[in-house]
Amino acid sequence: MHDQPSYSPLEASSFFEDGRASRAPVAGTVARGQLHEDDHLYRGKVNGAAATAFPFPITMAVMERGRDRYDIFCAPCHDRLGTGNGIVVQRGLSQPASFHIERLRTIEPGYLFDVITVGYGRMNGYAAQIKPEDRWAIVAYMRALQLTQAGTLADVPPGERGRLDAPQSAPGGQDKTGEQH
Repeated sequence: MHDQPSYSPLEASSFFEDGRASRAPVAGTVARGQLHEDDHLYRGKVNGAAATAFPFPITMAVMERGRDRYDIFCAPCHDRLGTGNGIVVQRGLSQPASFHIERLRTIEPGYLFDVITVGYGRMNGYAAQIKPEDRWAIVAYMRALQLTQAGTLADVPPGERGRLDAPQSAPGGQDKTGEQH
């Protein structure tokens, strides 16, 4: 039983003409759990065009997940505000576009999902590293970043406007002026 008559992955074989024991999947087969028929969720498309809406409701949990994934995968190049001045740009790599230009503020969310999936220009695709639901969460967070830079006072609910001028608490219970609270 110690020496089974089977091949290890990538082992050579004299049985097949190409000399490989590992075989490519049969054309048209799909591995269990890998049938991704929902074009909206998995490809960011509806009827072949970039989706204009998200494939699921955007909740606070989705936004938090989007921020987490954005900070890990996107912020090194695009920075935490999406201006395109991340740490790798500061180290000499080429600068990506700011998310705050008009073209990207008005583009369909499905387009942004597709760029994260397959890449664009010098940016590699992240399909292998980021699952589709997380890519959508990143797009939702990108939309929130865009609002932070283009929002007006009219966008803030009336009950929250007073908090805009209130001192912000820093870690340790001090506000920006250094007073303890």
